[in-house]
Amino acid sequence: MDSHKIRDLLKAVQENRISVDKAFGELKNLPYEDLSFAKIDHHRHMRQGIPEVIYAEGKTEAQVVSIARAMHKKSGSFLISRATKKIHSMLKIKGSVFHPSSGMISVGPKKDAKGNVLVLTAGTSDIAVADEAAVTALFLGSAVTTIYDVGVAGLHRLLDKKNLFTEARVIVVAAGMEGALPSVVGGMTDKPIIAVPTSAGYGTSFSGLTALFAMLNSCVPGIAVMNIDNGFGAGCLAHKINTIG
Repeated sequence: MDSHKIRDLLKAVQENRISVDKAFGELKNLPYEDLSFAKIDHHRHMRQGIPEVIYAEGKTEAQVVSIARAMHKKSGSFLISRATKKIHSMLKIKGSVFHPSSGMISVGPKKDAKGNVLVLTAGTSDIAVADEAAVTALFLGSAVTTIYDVGVAGLHRLLDKKNLFTEARVIVVAAGMEGALPSVVGGMTDKPIIAVPTSAGYGTSFSGLTALFAMLNSCVPGIAVMNIDNGFGAGCLAHKINTIG
């Protein structure tokens, strides 16, 4: 349950539109709900500005579905990362959307999208990670623009889109291989850059370690670097930067 819903609930009590007992029933599982195998943190959005998100890997399909249904009952929304189409079909929740490129499932994305998060990928192989960032930022309430396949092997493709840099409040750059694109973009704009190394690449990419080290060692100051393939983390940070002020 987010802060807006709690404020609306308290206002309804103040105006005698609902009873104290009914309001108490709505709030009784705050700050968390114990499902034995999971303790759902319904209070997180109030504390952090970002609600709890369900990470599906390592959980059974039944566990993911149970958590999602409990969250939906309380807030009317949820976001699942690293999910499958089968989990989506098991949910049977109206309005839920499966995002095949990122493996995310969302319900209740914000309609009043704010600002502009620009998401770039070096190659098509980086789209899954980039879309995880894009879907996350959209769910949280940020407007998002995506550009795919503008890596350093053909910089003319990136230069053709340079005008979009000025419209963005923050830029997410997903890149595998040698991980050079965030440095190139950082040298072309004053906007905050969030670099996401991906595991795309041949042998000495070491499943994303080479891209990670390259981004950490960028000579462009002020680049934030996520963990390998962590599009979700990039989407959260991008949203926070995008909605400041």
